[in-house]
Amino acid sequence: MALAAISSKPRHSFQTDDKALEPIAAKVQAGERLSYEDGLALYRTGDILALGWMANLVRERLHGDVTYFNVNRHINPTNVCVASCRLCAFGRKKGEADTYTMALEEAWQTAGEGLTEAVTEFHIVGGLHPDLPFEYFMDLVAGLKQRYPQVHVKAFTMVEIAFLAKIAKLSIAETIDRMKAAGVDSCPGGGAEIFADRVRHIICDHKIDGSEWLETARLVHKAGLRSNATMLYGHIENEEDRVDHMLKLRAIQDETGGFQTFIPLSFHPDHTALQHLPKSTGMLDIRQIAVGRLLLDNFAHIKSYWQMVTPKMAQIALRFGADDIDGTVIEEKIYHDAGASTPQGLRRRDLERLITEAGRVPFERDTLYRQVTRSETTFTVAV
Repeated sequence: MALAAISSKPRHSFQTDDKALEPIAAKVQAGERLSYEDGLALYRTGDILALGWMANLVRERLHGDVTYFNVNRHINPTNVCVASCRLCAFGRKKGEADTYTMALEEAWQTAGEGLTEAVTEFHIVGGLHPDLPFEYFMDLVAGLKQRYPQVHVKAFTMVEIAFLAKIAKLSIAETIDRMKAAGVDSCPGGGAEIFADRVRHIICDHKIDGSEWLETARLVHKAGLRSNATMLYGHIENEEDRVDHMLKLRAIQDETGGFQTFIPLSFHPDHTALQHLPKSTGMLDIRQIAVGRLLLDNFAHIKSYWQMVTPKMAQIALRFGADDIDGTVIEEKIYHDAGASTPQGLRRRDLERLITEAGRVPFERDTLYRQVTRSETTFTVAV
């Protein structure tokens, strides 16, 4: 490791013994866009602190010490799924003993159980159920909006949208219009995994391919909805695949401006068909946050999702480019089915403590990154 990387002194200017980083640092300091080759160099450097210095420079240039979080509730309406993705521990085939599908009243009641802290967002992701009609999903959203009109509904990944279009015999654009009419306010970023065909054919061959995911995102943004974007790392992909993935997201963002946040997702192999693979390390987790912050110059926000990397690693990531640590979640199923040992949810005060102890300033946001102000019994959102 370079000597500069093991120094305990804080860096007030860029220092490194890795000569490959010097021209990259010059670009970062000048606000210039990084290239594919730059991305590979960032993954391959041994000077993790120099990498972190550059990412933190960009992070503080955009957000100062502010760190965003929200009070949200995850709802996974069914784990029945027609896909057989090797990366997934959540989905089940119809007829298996541990399948579940929420009745609409049950889903609406579950959502209400998360209102103890006045949640501002419902995050809805589930399996690709072969028998549930299109109307089930539209009624689910419409019922939430009727009962909880103040809560933002973030629902249906690009993969789910493509599946809903298929079962409804609608175009993608028509499906998005129906979603909006039902009350969908934005879309989550899941299902992107890795765009490279070589990898995708092995880990999630039953999903739409990378180009279809990107085109669906383009149509979501064209319809006026914002979305997030994810990347699943730490499985069989390589550094070239990761850089390619992020540059494809950057190109769509140049075109639409519709992505709000980039969320790197650390792969959890337990209970999947890829459980023989080693788990991601903390070094890879913080490196991925930093590289994402540096390559995705047109993304306002980089999230360190505490459910995936642990609250402790999320704190460290706040000095390596992350400005968001997600929300309270309340109950998370997908990654816990894959062996995540993190809590099912955190309280608002827990998130504020994590941020404050990392030397940052907590900022409660809604889904669209507007400030949330609370009173004893309710909240208001800045517009």
